[in-house]
Amino acid sequence: MHIKSKVYKNTLYVLLCGELDEHSSVHARSVMDDLFGGNNFSQIIIDLSELEFMDSTGIGVLIGRYKKMKSKNIPIFICNPSSHAEKIFKMTGLYEIMPKIV
Repeated sequence: MHIKSKVYKNTLYVLLCGELDEHSSVHARSVMDDLFGGNNFSQIIIDLSELEFMDSTGIGVLIGRYKKMKSKNIPIFICNPSSHAEKIFKMTGLYEIMPKIV
């Protein structure tokens, strides 16, 4: 798992690369918590175009970050999901709390 990020016009862009699963969840959670701890953005866009695999642990990582940001009134949006991620987000209803944007 590799995570890239940048802030542009009050938006934190996060690109998840690789696999978000039980083996990478501790690293991903730590990196995302560090990124999300900043105060120089008003929304977050998570790009899943390079996410190759995600399991239930990965879903838990994303839900945990959503809950932290919800308490700060900072919305999270999802973009460019792979077909695998798209299926998971639709099945679990994650798009209801983290909407997909184009």
